[in-house]
Amino acid sequence: MKKTIFSIFIITVTIFGISAAPKKTIERPKLVVGIVVDQMRWDYLYRYYDKYEKGGFKRLLKTGFSCENTMLNYIPSVTAIGHSTIFTGTVPAIHGIAGNNWIDTDTGKSIYCTDDSTVNTVGSTSTAGKMSPRRLLATTITDELRLATNFQSKVIGISLKDRASILPAGHNPTGAFWLDDATGKFITSTYYMENLPEWVTRFNDSKPVDKLLANGWNPILPITEYDNSTADDSPWEGLLSGSTKPVSPYDVKKAYELNHGSLRQMPFGNSLTLQFAQAAVDGYKLGQKSSTDFLTINCASTDYAGHLFGPNAIEVEDVYLRLDRDLATFFAYLDKVVGKGKYLVFLTADHGAAHAEGFMEAHKMPTGFFGMNLQQNIENVLNKQFNTTNLILGIDNYQVFFNKHRIDSLRLDFSAIKAETVKTLLTQPGIQYAADQDNLPDTAVPMVIREMMVNGYNRLRSGSVVFLPLPGWLPDYSKKGTTHSVWNPYDTHIPLLFMGWNIPHGSTG
Repeated sequence: MKKTIFSIFIITVTIFGISAAPKKTIERPKLVVGIVVDQMRWDYLYRYYDKYEKGGFKRLLKTGFSCENTMLNYIPSVTAIGHSTIFTGTVPAIHGIAGNNWIDTDTGKSIYCTDDSTVNTVGSTSTAGKMSPRRLLATTITDELRLATNFQSKVIGISLKDRASILPAGHNPTGAFWLDDATGKFITSTYYMENLPEWVTRFNDSKPVDKLLANGWNPILPITEYDNSTADDSPWEGLLSGSTKPVSPYDVKKAYELNHGSLRQMPFGNSLTLQFAQAAVDGYKLGQKSSTDFLTINCASTDYAGHLFGPNAIEVEDVYLRLDRDLATFFAYLDKVVGKGKYLVFLTADHGAAHAEGFMEAHKMPTGFFGMNLQQNIENVLNKQFNTTNLILGIDNYQVFFNKHRIDSLRLDFSAIKAETVKTLLTQPGIQYAADQDNLPDTAVPMVIREMMVNGYNRLRSGSVVFLPLPGWLPDYSKKGTTHSVWNPYDTHIPLLFMGWNIPHGSTG
């Protein structure tokens, strides 16, 4: 039976025992660690299993509990929505994070999910810290923990990505920290604090990025052992900055000098994140007092590497093998500092990813590219049909956003405009379904997909028409590597594992 992502919230609340019962009757873990591995498909647990060491993914599988058929129950399947759903236990229709970005139909401007012009960066002179969780409409499990303990529990969010640190940590955490590419340092915003804690400054000053890049990026195993991946230098793989071919070893110092953001595409971004997480446990003494603390961690390099190289690249396999070793080191650290069996870990993902178009084509699988001139094609039809222009603000999240002010001022029939848009979309190459989001019950779309559309539709932040590609088809901007966002299992079937405090060994399908 299909399990939805809601189970993370429900199971963890049950484990906490957050209730009105007397404290003396309730036992709680000292620390909860929520790890979200960005773009981790469920099959990665087993594709690389034989090469994992005993202390990382194998420890989770052999001693913890695995929910094998966990599926996202909404679209689009993207980072901000994934993290918001995991930690609120609800869907975009309710928690309000309708994408990484969306179009404001009042202003026509693109809105970034955590952007906040009212706050400032702490720890850098860049604008990368002008962020907050204010657009998240629901409380998170981390918020509820803080409320339940009268704010005695500490909550910390950590990621290379601002949104993947901010949204899981909730509205009033102890702190949230993310990476500033310009400086290679972890920063935060004045929403949380006026100055970085001393432990963060010490960590940043130790130049951890330089240390991680010192020995380059060489395969962790002999190249012949990467038999779960395609041959190196496949034509559908993207290039790391400064490289002429997608082939190991990589000159990571050169790549970083050319583009600091390239650190995110290397396995060392995950190493940096988990090193910083260890520093946070030490700096805040997490799990070492009476109240349960909560640490949220997003390992984001898996996503950046996946986008660049595609799921079947040697580089992606190497990223996971290195992450496995980093997780083993982190769990061993928690065993020592918090105590084995005294902390609870859950590990999941925000979404998966499709195979690269070139990989699918090479192996005679259904695939293709869609979206070429898509907005212009729709506008041409609408302009002719309604004898006017500028009826569309843009397309994002596989949704069409309309200029409702203009439509109202011209007294045009909005339902007719949406119907014509749906009709036009269904004539475009690679489009399988299109629907008016305000009339989804009357749409000839399979029930499971219709439910995902409903759950993902926030009437204030989503486009009024949604469309979906054929299975295996990618947007035309993903000529190299891969992407995600759709309903198919390659994007929505994710791992979900629990380990540690009061967790029995087992699995459920």
